[in-house]
Amino acid sequence: MLFYLTALFSGLLVVSNILGVKLFAVGEFMLPAAVIVYMATFLITDVVGEVYGKRNARRMVQAGFLTQLVVLLFIYLAIELPPAPAFTMQAEYEMILGGSFQVIAASLVSYMVSQHLDVSIFHRLKARHGKRRLWLRNNVSAVVTQLVDTVIFITIAFFGTVPFEAMVGMIAAQYAAKMVIVLFDTPIVYLLVRMARVREQGDAGYETRVQM
Repeated sequence: MLFYLTALFSGLLVVSNILGVKLFAVGEFMLPAAVIVYMATFLITDVVGEVYGKRNARRMVQAGFLTQLVVLLFIYLAIELPPAPAFTMQAEYEMILGGSFQVIAASLVSYMVSQHLDVSIFHRLKARHGKRRLWLRNNVSAVVTQLVDTVIFITIAFFGTVPFEAMVGMIAAQYAAKMVIVLFDTPIVYLLVRMARVREQGDAGYETRVQM
């Protein structure tokens, strides 16, 4: 199950970078289309940390970072390839996939800081409570890390291009949206943790039978 969770984690990170180009409106607030997808990566980090330990959670975060760098490299190469005469959407292609260096840097920095912070907070609480109170460490780590993630990303991505008051509004809107998502992700964490533990017990039993 760890293999599948890691693959899903890396895939969602890549997808979130692509979806993030689009903004949608909720009332007067604008949010990136990637907000739900990106939030799911923190859910997976908590599940991996709960079942497979802090070391594997950190490895997954690092693997996700490397995956993003590799994907960005290939996207850059694809953009730089000379377009065929029949391909008339080069400008649109660059606009959707290229992004800006400032936004890309903001995404990578906020990802590394917030994901490692999430793992640290989650496991500090787990060391105190053991297997009990998964809901507490899932929610506390999310509340803290999403604020850090949002502040870092908005500040780096829009510094010098957006007025300070507007940046504060964007941070507040995105953080509020993320907190709404957090309210609904705890049952999913419990479900995935249960599935992973059942799978691990089944694999352990199979290996024992094979060895015998």
